[in-house]
Amino acid sequence: MDALMLVYAFLIFYPLFMLWRWIDGKKDRECYLLDYECYKPTHDRKLDTQTSGQVILRNKNLGLNEYKFLLRAIVSSGIGEQTYGPRMIFTGQEENPTLQDSITEMEEFFHDSIGKLLARSGIAPKEIDILVVNVSMQSLVPSLPARIINHYKLREDVKVFNLTGMGCSASLISVNIVQNIFKIYKNAYALVVTSESLSPNWYSGSDRSMILANCLFRSGGCAVLLTNKRALKHRAMLKLKCLVRTHHGASDESYDCCVQREDDQGRSGFHLGKSLPKVATRALVDNLREIAPKILPVRELLRFMVVSFIRKYWSRHGSAKGGTSPKPVINFKTGVDHFCIHTGGKAVIDGIGVSLDLTTYDLEPARMTLHRFGNTSASSLWYVLGYMEAKRRLKTGDRVLMMSFGAGFKCNSCLWEVLRDLGDAGNAWTDCIDSYPPNSLANPFMICEFLRCCGHVHSIVGFDQTQGFKSLAELITAGQDSIVVEVLLWRKPSTHQEFNLIFGRVEPSSLLQTLIDNSYDSDTPPNLPSNESLAFVATFSQ
Repeated sequence: MDALMLVYAFLIFYPLFMLWRWIDGKKDRECYLLDYECYKPTHDRKLDTQTSGQVILRNKNLGLNEYKFLLRAIVSSGIGEQTYGPRMIFTGQEENPTLQDSITEMEEFFHDSIGKLLARSGIAPKEIDILVVNVSMQSLVPSLPARIINHYKLREDVKVFNLTGMGCSASLISVNIVQNIFKIYKNAYALVVTSESLSPNWYSGSDRSMILANCLFRSGGCAVLLTNKRALKHRAMLKLKCLVRTHHGASDESYDCCVQREDDQGRSGFHLGKSLPKVATRALVDNLREIAPKILPVRELLRFMVVSFIRKYWSRHGSAKGGTSPKPVINFKTGVDHFCIHTGGKAVIDGIGVSLDLTTYDLEPARMTLHRFGNTSASSLWYVLGYMEAKRRLKTGDRVLMMSFGAGFKCNSCLWEVLRDLGDAGNAWTDCIDSYPPNSLANPFMICEFLRCCGHVHSIVGFDQTQGFKSLAELITAGQDSIVVEVLLWRKPSTHQEFNLIFGRVEPSSLLQTLIDNSYDSDTPPNLPSNESLAFVATFSQ
């Protein structure tokens, strides 16, 4: 009888014990973000307009058409005057970078950001259990993780992962690796280090598909501290809810749109193909299709299903009557409060905004990050998050959706839950957050400087009855950006040289595009316009 009771007790309590163990184990598998530190390079590495113009003029492989292409790319990129570049371009070594240039670029970031992160969090280097480093376009011996381990004296048994070639989506891949390791190791700390090495990858040729990378990518990086310790939940900033990765590498078109390669002259660089927008859209759609059921409320999923069914029914039975129905759009705002978008470029941000029906407020963090820091590759997501934090947007219970793209072609996304009100601690935005968003993202100084560099302009002046003769930059800065203008452009007379006339009524913010797109030749110099309108005059020479 006693043996039978023991069997009954075992059958009753063992399933309960296993259920408790399963629930308890699930709690230890959570992934909490304790803190992060975005890298802010020193002021002597600011890549302003003047420096950018000097770099362009040093490249003797560029012709007039390449100059014009760079003009379009720079002005339409959404990048401002405060971004940072690799140190070697300030010393004129972009055509012949050394190994030490790339090592120094990475070590400056490692020593600054990781040190600040560990000091602020109170975590000793020897407490780190997992180290994940992603720098896509650099591979050294000893490896970058080994250099971090040596500098900070991490433990001998630290679990190390070194990711290369993952592109701008590498941050979320690193987080996913940590998330999976946390399922095995309890009470662990993980350090994720994400950046990109620009020093050995600056392109000095004339291939347009490879020049574009120089216009978009800037120096940056981020160190992120993660843990699965339940006891530290009250200190954590965010909690990872879910993460989805989409890889379209099996498609040749997707695979070939972002490739590191050499041009016809043997100069290495990063090729961005014309099919990139289409490839990115396809990857985004597939990724959102998978993550939507995990993050959106049931009511929104049901609404979308019903609307989709009605549209299909209407398209079949209503087409004969000539009726049409609007395409159903799923509302991600029903399950997401903030959108943390990779700053791949103005077109990328605007495209995602259109696809998800986002407002200017939703896109502001990504646009301002692109303007202030540029495209810092995989670390850009954390600068966008830093903007939200500095603006005190992140409140307890809010949900943040991160979305990134990368070569391969990949689209990764994840959802974070905010665990406490954020914004008290300073970050990379602290000293400039009050000036964002600016009244206008148009950069008149960049327009003037690139016109001067790319067209050999001697002067760019304008006349306004209230302002008198001023530089283009002064007029726009003075609030003239809403004035309709007439634009004149000609070359100084010389042998076999044409006069170019560009005219039309345009906004100063779109002046550059007008100068590029609406020019034609004339045998005689044009007459100046009347003083009743604002006139910009640029005098060119060979």
